[in-house]
Amino acid sequence: MREMFVFMIKGAYDNISRILFATGRKTSIPMRNKILSGQVTYPQVVNDDSCIGCGACANICPVDAITMVDMEEPVRITEEYVKERRPVFDPMKCMYCFQCHDSCPIFAFYGKPSAIHPRHVGDSKVNLKELLQRPIVIKDKKEFEEVMNLLDEKAKKLLEGGI
Repeated sequence: MREMFVFMIKGAYDNISRILFATGRKTSIPMRNKILSGQVTYPQVVNDDSCIGCGACANICPVDAITMVDMEEPVRITEEYVKERRPVFDPMKCMYCFQCHDSCPIFAFYGKPSAIHPRHVGDSKVNLKELLQRPIVIKDKKEFEEVMNLLDEKAKKLLEGGI
């Protein structure tokens, strides 16, 4: 019983010292004021210039932090392909698993910086028309074969009405 009382007193003291004296503060006062006044902007997480609008990122996101929205004006990337949708990222839902980044075809098939990244996409510019004419680069053939087999199994179940 005595240990519980000591534990409660210590917890109350720690909380009061944190509130009144800012002990354990991780963010500086100037940065805290910038955050509270809205002067800090969230980094760019979608590079629309590099995105082909396929929706792979939205489909794989386990927490639905990415939604695909229709573009006002579709963009013709190649003669055969028109980008009609683009991803919108919700940082409040994201759990930073990076599956969106890893499943982006620009990264997965061509080894270029992904069009979406929960942290910051950077300043990379990709010429999609040229990039999509290059051959696909498969980094890990065993992993690629496993994914293709899994897709084949899902397609068979879908055709059989099992999903």
